[in-house]
Amino acid sequence: MRRFIGLLAVSLMVAVPAFAQRGGRGGGGGGRVGGGFIPSHGPAAFGGGTGRGFSHGGHDQVGHPAAPHVHSDGTWIGHDSGRGDRHYSLDQPWAHGRFTGGFGPDHAFRPGGGSRERFWFGNSFFSVAPYDYAFTDGWLWDSDQIVLYEDPDHDGWYLAYNPRLGTYVHVMYLGPS
Repeated sequence: MRRFIGLLAVSLMVAVPAFAQRGGRGGGGGGRVGGGFIPSHGPAAFGGGTGRGFSHGGHDQVGHPAAPHVHSDGTWIGHDSGRGDRHYSLDQPWAHGRFTGGFGPDHAFRPGGGSRERFWFGNSFFSVAPYDYAFTDGWLWDSDQIVLYEDPDHDGWYLAYNPRLGTYVHVMYLGPS
């Protein structure tokens, strides 16, 4: 009997942490958001017309941010507005040129300060799309990492992803200093 109890105790010590790593979801739903995860690539082009975009103030799952975000399995949530979204329509896309400092997980940048209206890293300046301002609440403009991805649907915009929070916003390159 003592041997059985010992075996049961060891089994539980191994099983409980393994279950907890999956968030108790049984492996579905995309898992965690943020916590340092950096997606290997940006979102695929929407390809579904104009779409609806991310509902300002909505959640896709309990415990996930009410902002566009990326699940730990690399699924981009909230990038489904397509080319016809007037919030990201520009009369002159790329008016300040194109950013050439690198995209994706091999290029994590730390902003040198600023705010959602204007922030920088290195000698490159950016501005968050006004429609996305609310999604930057909690971003630390002098210490968070930012990873840029090209936006496949909205000419003139990039996607700035915050690995700490797991959220992203549309940003415009304002050029070098």
